[in-house]
Amino acid sequence: MSQPQTQQNLTTAVADSFAGWGAVETWVFDLDYTLYPPSAALFAQIEQRMRAYIAEFLGLDLDAAWQLQKEYFHTYGMSLRGLMDFHAMDPAPFLAHVHDIDLSVLDPSPALGAALAALPGRKLIFTNASARHAERVLERLGIAGHFEAVFDIVAADYRPKPEPETYRNLVRRHNIDPRQSVMIEDQARNLPPAAALGMTTVWVRCTTDQPPAPADVAASVHHIVDDLIAWLTAIGAAEATTTEG
Repeated sequence: MSQPQTQQNLTTAVADSFAGWGAVETWVFDLDYTLYPPSAALFAQIEQRMRAYIAEFLGLDLDAAWQLQKEYFHTYGMSLRGLMDFHAMDPAPFLAHVHDIDLSVLDPSPALGAALAALPGRKLIFTNASARHAERVLERLGIAGHFEAVFDIVAADYRPKPEPETYRNLVRRHNIDPRQSVMIEDQARNLPPAAALGMTTVWVRCTTDQPPAPADVAASVHHIVDDLIAWLTAIGAAEATTTEG
């Protein structure tokens, strides 16, 4: 694999020609807003259900529940972590409730399926959500068969990204060689622990007008992609050309 080019947008960098990506052994994909666009608005449903659950569980009004949810999310990377630590919340019913959402707003993606099929190496999902949520989303997108496994928040012992130990657990459980792996994620802040292990990192920007990654994160963002399907398709095409040659 070619050396990472910090903050380079590979969807427009034709000169790179995507050479060398065929050497990747393991592709680690985030799920939400990485494999489908924010326009699906699944998180609006999740947040509504989360707010209602917290309000009932703690006896709060909806505004106070929303404020607490956001406070824990920004502090711990996941609202559930704070609720478990400070309020002894049982995570299983919480996750089942908040992920019981309508996926009909999510369009199947044959193009993504084709791009994944042409991509050399195995594919894993690494998500702060539950495995069941990941499975439902993958099934709705029509791409479930392309992934070997899901490493979810339960497998992470409820320690969300970007906690470094969670990444080490992922590597151990799935026998990943970080030097031959790529992590693809829509949250730039979740990439530094992967880069520290030796993974090549890819930041999928939700919108092209997103601000740059913060200075303490930017050095760990090796590539920036605005169109994941186009980027993966180009890698697959380059690999097919190399194989035919």
